[in-house]
Amino acid sequence: MAPSKKATNGRSPLVNQQRQITAFFGKSPSGSSPAPSESPSPAISKLNPNPRVGPDPSPSPVTPSPLNSKRKKPLLVITPNSGASSAEKPISEKKSYGAEVIDSRVRVYWPLDKSWYEGFVKSFDEVSGKHLVQYDDAEEESLNLSGEKVEWIEEPVKKKLRRLRRFSVVEDDDEDDEGDEPDLKELEDDSDDEDWEEKAGNGILEDEDCLEDLELEEEGSGGADARKNTSFRKRKGSEGEVVAGKKGKIAEELKSSFSMVSPSGKAENLIEPISRTSAYSVKASLLDSTSMVDTTERFAKRESEKLHFLESDRRDANRRLPGDEKYDHRTLYLPPNFVKNLTGGQRQWWEFKSKHMDKVLFFKMGKFYELFEMDAHVGAKELGLQYMKGDQPHCGFPEKNFSINVEKLARKGYRVLVVEQTETPEQLGIRRKESGSKDKVVKREICAVVTKGTLTEGESFTMNPDASYIIAVTESCQISASEQGIHIFGICAVDVATSKIILGQFRDDADCSSLCCLLSELRPVEIIKPAKLLCTETEKALLRHTRNPLVNELVPFSEFWDADKTISEVTSIYQCLGDNSHSSSENKSNLQPSDSSRANDGRNGLPEVLSNLISEGENGSQALSALGATLFYLRQAFLDESLLRFAKFDLLPCSGLGEIAQKPYMVLDAAALENLEIFENSRNGDSSGTLYAQLNHCATAFGKRLLRTWLARPLYHLKSIKERQDAIAELRGVHQPNVLSFRKELSKLPDMERLLARIFAGSEASGRNANKVVLYEDASKKKLQEFISVLRGCEMMTSACSALGAIFENVESTLLRHLLIPGQGIPDVNPILRHFKDAFDWEEAYQSGRIIPREGADLDYDAACQVVKDIESSLKKHLKEQQKLLGDPSICYVTIGKDAYLLEMPESLTRAIPKEFELRSSKKGFVRYWSPVIKDLIGELSRAESEKELKLKSIFQRLIERFCENHIKWRQFISTVAELDALISLSIASDYYEGRSCRPAIASSNPDEVPFLRAKNLGHPVLRSDSLGEGTFVTNDVTLGGSGNSSFILLTGPNMGGKSTLLRQVCMAVILAQMGADVPAESFALNPFDRIFVRMGAKDQIMAGQSTFLTELLETASMLTSATRSSLVALDELGRGTSTSDGQAIAAAVLEHFVHTVQCRGMFSTHYHRLAVDYKSDPKVSLRHMACQVGKGAGDLEEVIFLYKLTPGACPKSYGVNVARLAGLPDTVLRKAAAMSQEFEGTYGKKLGATHRWEDEASFIIENLIKIAATTDYHTLAESKNVGLLTSLQSRASLLLQQ
Repeated sequence: MAPSKKATNGRSPLVNQQRQITAFFGKSPSGSSPAPSESPSPAISKLNPNPRVGPDPSPSPVTPSPLNSKRKKPLLVITPNSGASSAEKPISEKKSYGAEVIDSRVRVYWPLDKSWYEGFVKSFDEVSGKHLVQYDDAEEESLNLSGEKVEWIEEPVKKKLRRLRRFSVVEDDDEDDEGDEPDLKELEDDSDDEDWEEKAGNGILEDEDCLEDLELEEEGSGGADARKNTSFRKRKGSEGEVVAGKKGKIAEELKSSFSMVSPSGKAENLIEPISRTSAYSVKASLLDSTSMVDTTERFAKRESEKLHFLESDRRDANRRLPGDEKYDHRTLYLPPNFVKNLTGGQRQWWEFKSKHMDKVLFFKMGKFYELFEMDAHVGAKELGLQYMKGDQPHCGFPEKNFSINVEKLARKGYRVLVVEQTETPEQLGIRRKESGSKDKVVKREICAVVTKGTLTEGESFTMNPDASYIIAVTESCQISASEQGIHIFGICAVDVATSKIILGQFRDDADCSSLCCLLSELRPVEIIKPAKLLCTETEKALLRHTRNPLVNELVPFSEFWDADKTISEVTSIYQCLGDNSHSSSENKSNLQPSDSSRANDGRNGLPEVLSNLISEGENGSQALSALGATLFYLRQAFLDESLLRFAKFDLLPCSGLGEIAQKPYMVLDAAALENLEIFENSRNGDSSGTLYAQLNHCATAFGKRLLRTWLARPLYHLKSIKERQDAIAELRGVHQPNVLSFRKELSKLPDMERLLARIFAGSEASGRNANKVVLYEDASKKKLQEFISVLRGCEMMTSACSALGAIFENVESTLLRHLLIPGQGIPDVNPILRHFKDAFDWEEAYQSGRIIPREGADLDYDAACQVVKDIESSLKKHLKEQQKLLGDPSICYVTIGKDAYLLEMPESLTRAIPKEFELRSSKKGFVRYWSPVIKDLIGELSRAESEKELKLKSIFQRLIERFCENHIKWRQFISTVAELDALISLSIASDYYEGRSCRPAIASSNPDEVPFLRAKNLGHPVLRSDSLGEGTFVTNDVTLGGSGNSSFILLTGPNMGGKSTLLRQVCMAVILAQMGADVPAESFALNPFDRIFVRMGAKDQIMAGQSTFLTELLETASMLTSATRSSLVALDELGRGTSTSDGQAIAAAVLEHFVHTVQCRGMFSTHYHRLAVDYKSDPKVSLRHMACQVGKGAGDLEEVIFLYKLTPGACPKSYGVNVARLAGLPDTVLRKAAAMSQEFEGTYGKKLGATHRWEDEASFIIENLIKIAATTDYHTLAESKNVGLLTSLQSRASLLLQQ
């Protein structure tokens, strides 16, 4: 049910023309406002109709505070236009109505709107005699229909809009006061306080709840129009109580309009001026109405006439032209003549916009965020907002829709600059009086910059558990004679939503392989880079291995800080945080002092990762520089200090110069992640059908993020793998009931990791949460509800861990025991939770948005309460004294109006009352006095209650600080629960495999032995049992390496025979095994692999200037240079992107290198059958093919039945014509192709046979010549029998040459 309506005197705001918001930007012309149409529609589907005016209106000049409770909302008042009239509709005769009219359609006349509004009678209350009418916008009102003007109708309403609110309207012909300083009442409106230089009147918006009524049924449709041309004044009290309002101002157009903002991530393309024709043709295509075309033409005309400095004369803030090397597209030079003619409000908006031309401004005006000029075009296009009338592009939305709209724009790649009011009109009035300031505009400040990477709340953000990383990249390139080029990268990756910072510096090859691997794993949503400093290969990698990120180019040194600047800034921040009583204890204890060379440099107390990077000197300078760029970027969004206060620092696994074998993880490069479809499928880029989707059965969002990290970095060390295997094994079987109970509790949790980070970040008010920001939405209630959600979440996690802890005594796994030991893996948080449980009622606080602490919970509040109790006790004692002194026990305290603690006594005691008593009031037979003692105590009581209220307001902040003191325990708790959740997910995953599964046997590597991989009846890890029938998938036995076995398989077979599938399933099975998970096989054993290389599929990178064949060879080159004896190589049809001879030659050379030089394990699938001939007798290569059956089909064409079984030997041909048949090529084409295939094979076979015979004959001749040369005595050659042999060989050689 819609909320009940507050009484107003009734005028629809749609009657007036645009006067409220646009007055901010215009100079009001003289004269009165134009009158609206005087003939309302006979049946308006009402937008905010107004009730009847009650008698005896009483004005109330109280100015609302943004912190007022919604229970005391002031209402809106609209200054009417004079002369407005309307003809009344005939009404039905007055009669009594009862239950018989329920469900009947009715039209109700609103006299002050002079309009009719339609609805239907929903119910009837026999006691009050009133009917509940539900209007067509779903709002309801109780009416006595007998006393109303109504018409009964039959036709249903066709157009359903939603009313705004019933507003009170009064006529006021008073002119504005003259003089420099306006009356405070004229300053009361936050959204119309801007233009006092030339004004004819002032209307004030003060209804704190107007936002709720400005929303139409369809979000954004008409929301701006609902506020057009209205001037509001405050009204308080019962029906009809109004305050006289000034006449509304009429705004003239804001003097700017230019192209729409581009969401492109490329810095140079952001919000550049474009031609009017293209800009407005785009907008016109979005709206299919003729009126919209007229509107865009009007905008274009205005732009060309008044805003020439945005196009042909455009310059940046330093007056540099676009062609200048140092031109800054983010700023705009405003010509002095343009600025001179601006009003105060216009100037304020342009000051913000001219410094942030690459952002969309959400400009706060009262209770609305307004978008002007080019930003209005973005609002209309992306948010569905409607333009307001006039030549000035302008739209807006209420404060309560901020989160929805800012998330929409950020997700689409826009940068949103949030400009908030930091001063109320009351404060402006006081400032003007106290300081003599001439300011006529309330203060506004930038409070947030919201982008893809800085977004921390929102509906879709909550639904998506994946981290949103911002990555800063810097590098130094080294070129030597022996190497083409070495990149030294500095990386800083930040997930703002969880306060996670990953730092690292590493060497990379010329193709940036490690950087590409990192980008494919993290998939950053934003990139920060130094302008024009990165190498071409680095730029290509950033383009090729990301998914449309927002790109931010910072000016080197001044914005993209170097290491020294970063160290200075970070040290300063941590010193500042250390001075605060509630600063991060982790920063004090977790990170150690830096190297002795810097110990006296004021850099102690930094996190350990930072200290280590600083101590590394040049080997950490690039990483520190990347951190500096990130901090500069986040500082613009007011997130730098809040992030560092409780940041969790990690080091990149690829950091340092150690060998891979010394690292704890297997390496999966970008090509492996993409070709194996680990996280993203090749169809649409989402996770369906990927290995991650198969394994992901986590109950929590933070568990999903941890599982993703495990999958990107499988383990390499044997001990770590076996520990995880043991833990997964024990989470099945007899412990299954406890595990299910644990998961059931976890499934109720919100994203605790992100909520905790938000609570930590909000422990110090900053940005949009700063105390000075004027918000009408109850932001403190939302923050309190988040805090209580965290407390409840921690309580649920404690309960879940208790359920799982029951298995502790029966657990043998070292890892599980460590995780389940109270006080170690699971920190002891019960005392902390009990403290908060005892401190206040969680449910009451969640509902009311206000904490009332229990006694003993807060000493400061208890002390303030005790002072109040003491004073109240003194008042009671004083009452007893007066009763005894005057001899009348009936004397008591009463409260009349604002006067409390009045001594009420019989009139007969008047003569006995002391002179110092002050008579306050009387009634028949009684008098009421204040004694001097009472007056003093009342003053003390007032001050004590004010202090008590102050302590009550600050108690929430103190509770947050108390909570954050234990943030290390909370983080550890989240980490433990996430690990348990991920382990359980892996234990469940095997239940979904098609066929049998097993625990892999992992053997340690011995340098003297050939590493091996053995799989029996290996299935496919991604195929699920719930989507396939039992035994549907054909399993295979695979052996690579080991004693007496070949390390490489050369795989042939028909097209579509399953070669690529086999390669993928082997690689994914290895990943599962080294994650510690079960594998879909009867048995699986291996020595650990340090890295998996995969070359599969045909794709190009046109935007990076790489053809299909070049992309193929780049991936192959990475394999050849980086593979070791412990690597796994999977090559699928290498060389098919070029001619047969070249492709076959390259494939043969690559295979030779892997088999005889690297000597790694691998699989090489090919259609080059000559390779099978060449390696037929090589013991290090095993020839295998995917089996099939060939028969005769229709039209004597070969028909192939795929058996999908790995079989010894080579396949004689690829049967490509069969695939053409399956693809549906015409029979004529198929027959022609089959004939030509036979012809090619015949010709090739003859040539091949002749070549072989020629070679055999030549070999025979040469061998015999060698024998003769070795055994013949040349002195007796004439007598030797070898003369005849030589003659025979000569004859055969002559014939061979003729051939």
